[in-house]
Amino acid sequence: MTVEQDDAEKQKPLFEDIRLLGQILGDTVREQEGEEIYERIEKIRRLSIAGKGKADSEAGRELEALLQSLSPAETASVIRAFAYFSHLANIAEDRHFLRRRAAHEPQTQPGGLAYSFERLRAAGVAPERIEQTLAESYVSPVLTAHPTEVQRRSTLDAERAIADLLAARELCRNQAELRDNEAQLSGRVAQLWQTRLLRTARLSVRDEIDNALLYYHSTFIRGIPALYADLEQRLGRPVAPFFRMGNWIGGDRDGNPNVNAETLEISVKAHAETILRHYLFEVHLLGGELSMSRVLVDCSPDLAALAEASGDANPHRADETYRRALTGVYARLAGTLKALTGAVALRHAVASGQPYRNPEEFCRDLVVVRESLLAHHGAVLARGRLTELIRAVDVFGFHMATTDLRQNSDQHEAVLKELLAAVRIAPDYTALSEDDRITLLLRLLADRRVLRAPDVEYSANLRSELAVFETARSARQRFGDAAIRHYIISHTESVSDLLEVMVLQKECGLMHGTLHEADRDTARLDLIVTPLFETIEDLRAAEPIMRAFYGLPGIADLIRRSSGVQDVMLGYSDSNKDGGYFTSTWELYRGSTALAAYFDSLPGVKLRLFHGRGGAVGRGGGPSYQAILAQPPGTVRGQFRLTEQGEVIAAKYANPLIGKRNLETLMAANLEASLLIEGKAPPAEFLDAAERLSRLSMKAYRGLVYETPGFVDYFYAATPIAEIAELNIGSRPASRKATRRIEDLRAIPWSFSWGQARVALPGWFGFGAAVEDFLREDKEARQALLRRMCKEWPFFAALLSNMDMVLAKADLEIARRYAELVPDRAAAERIFSAIEAEWNRTVAALEIATGQAKRLADNPALARSIAHRFPYIAPLNYLQAELLRRWRAGQIDHKARVGILIAINGIAAGLRNTG
Repeated sequence: MTVEQDDAEKQKPLFEDIRLLGQILGDTVREQEGEEIYERIEKIRRLSIAGKGKADSEAGRELEALLQSLSPAETASVIRAFAYFSHLANIAEDRHFLRRRAAHEPQTQPGGLAYSFERLRAAGVAPERIEQTLAESYVSPVLTAHPTEVQRRSTLDAERAIADLLAARELCRNQAELRDNEAQLSGRVAQLWQTRLLRTARLSVRDEIDNALLYYHSTFIRGIPALYADLEQRLGRPVAPFFRMGNWIGGDRDGNPNVNAETLEISVKAHAETILRHYLFEVHLLGGELSMSRVLVDCSPDLAALAEASGDANPHRADETYRRALTGVYARLAGTLKALTGAVALRHAVASGQPYRNPEEFCRDLVVVRESLLAHHGAVLARGRLTELIRAVDVFGFHMATTDLRQNSDQHEAVLKELLAAVRIAPDYTALSEDDRITLLLRLLADRRVLRAPDVEYSANLRSELAVFETARSARQRFGDAAIRHYIISHTESVSDLLEVMVLQKECGLMHGTLHEADRDTARLDLIVTPLFETIEDLRAAEPIMRAFYGLPGIADLIRRSSGVQDVMLGYSDSNKDGGYFTSTWELYRGSTALAAYFDSLPGVKLRLFHGRGGAVGRGGGPSYQAILAQPPGTVRGQFRLTEQGEVIAAKYANPLIGKRNLETLMAANLEASLLIEGKAPPAEFLDAAERLSRLSMKAYRGLVYETPGFVDYFYAATPIAEIAELNIGSRPASRKATRRIEDLRAIPWSFSWGQARVALPGWFGFGAAVEDFLREDKEARQALLRRMCKEWPFFAALLSNMDMVLAKADLEIARRYAELVPDRAAAERIFSAIEAEWNRTVAALEIATGQAKRLADNPALARSIAHRFPYIAPLNYLQAELLRRWRAGQIDHKARVGILIAINGIAAGLRNTG
């Protein structure tokens, strides 16, 4: 059997699943909408495959005429059918991923812990060193609520049911069971067809919180403890908890007026209630499992004491010591749930008991149960549920996830200006120079007095901002210090931006002691002040700002006492919008390297980089494993946080098995980056070449986006950006200010819009021009250099791999359809021609650097996926463009608007990483 035949055989189950789901969808459409609309959909599908996006082909012309002839109602049905096919194809691909992974076990694959441990063993890394690295690690995926998740919970639930049925199909033993399974699949697809895809109202922050909590139920609560078990089995010893969940939802106020102290409290409380109810459920099940009679097996004195203190006097359980002990544990947990959240437990064998003071106290009771089992012939019973519960408590505590606070530096400045003017310390704080601000802020940090005067009526904005700090203080007191640990400052541009947040912490009781000589040795901050460097200019200034900050008197010692950790967040999205893909990626590399070098010279303070990545490659997206391994040497060291955003959260974590695999990837990448590539700096010639390519790329990118007349109008007309703002996919506005300026547009809808129009410009533009210019001198030697960089430098290889994926998913034939929506035809042709020319240059440059003429030559699975599904996405693009043309021409129709929005949903689902 040839390699191609073997590969085709492996893919056969995937195509069978897609064919089955497509057939069921077709039958559903025929039954629900009628034979005529079904035949139209089939004809569009066939023409799309035959034309392959080429409008000047016979199939393309026939397809164009057919699409334009559809009525609004027919258009809506066709769009729904193709959108649902994208969703169903995703389900089939996820199932095949799990099928192939199971077939590879116990073989090792990159991104898995087995693979990482093999590499570590081959490199001679001792288990003790791995254990030490993990003990010093802090790895945290952080869920955010940025507005790109286009699916409703009802849709996700139906798709999860279809995924479960598809998996169950492989266990069917005969034709009768297969027919029953297919009937159930038909029912769930019919449910999907009859479920409204779009939201009728914009999501509230509470909705976003509830949506995020779904992924804890499906994946995180059980998946993370299971991965700890895997690690401990491989190491042969316990592993200290290092993997922590993070959350922005309810605490991220940057540009979102709907986030405030109330949403922060709701978020922290909802996370706590979720994990406490999980503990209650598990303790209840343990009580059922540990039904041993003391007549038959003894127990430890500590367990007997726990049972006696339980308050369980039921005579039917008098000899069931473990069950009585767990009844008491349940009662205390119920009391904890009530005390912390106000919620009530579902079951009560005895009345709610004294609340646990902290998770450690709860864990000690569980350990008493475990130790008794181990000492009295119950080791087999100590494994499983009890051990996993103890691990869960270690990981999640009573807070489940650390909720971050985030606000724009301008807001902190405004609050300080109002406070200082009211008490006549500074009539106009904003008028002060940077040096004068620093002097004043340090003086305030050395003063015990608060700034608020009791007789002053402060603005609503000031009261709202300070209420967030005060709510954070009370949340930490109730739920533990880990409930809120980080305060992120968007648009950090100066040292004073950091000091301002420290002063506001002091004002609200989150700083203990001051920088005054009398108590400087004991002063500490509750929250880690985390600068976010976003634009190209900000990234270049990151190291100088942090160096100047730590050079101030008392600051380094304060941070050492407070946490010993300095988080620095790096913004992938805005830096890309500012300078283009290559320059953004390179400046992130340079900034990370400079920061790591500086903190290496600063004893007692550990650097932790927080990567603000999105789903789209233009926002730092791409495979997490490769992205982490591509980080500069010395910048990981067991410490990193990264955002998980938009529809990527559902793609990664809705399915528990796929979710566990993605979590495992983060753990594995942490080990390899920390222990295998540490100190392996690239050659100077690689760095010099990247620097030059970056300058050339940024020049080309900014030349188009910021210096080309009419570009802004082109962008708003040739993408569905205005319609995306209407999709009700998040609680946050699409733009920071009420302008059309690219500078003010949020990076998320910027990338999302280009992805919808199949240009994906933020993921590649500028690289082709840079390489073309770079090769003007000494062409052969520089071509060889680029290929060496691709082969030997993980950073450059990952950058090109991501760009390769973007180019494979883009389609200029389809993009031309959107360009035809621009009213100024001369400007449209001029700008699209510039985009097309750079596209061709970039494709050629990628071939030179990688040595591969075909897209995704090193990722055949993704190449097959794209080839199979894109003829089904193309009709969505054609119809979306057609409906946009009608809508903007004044043919206002509710079905047309719904069709545009459903097409946005379907295209996003088909592309999978557009957010």
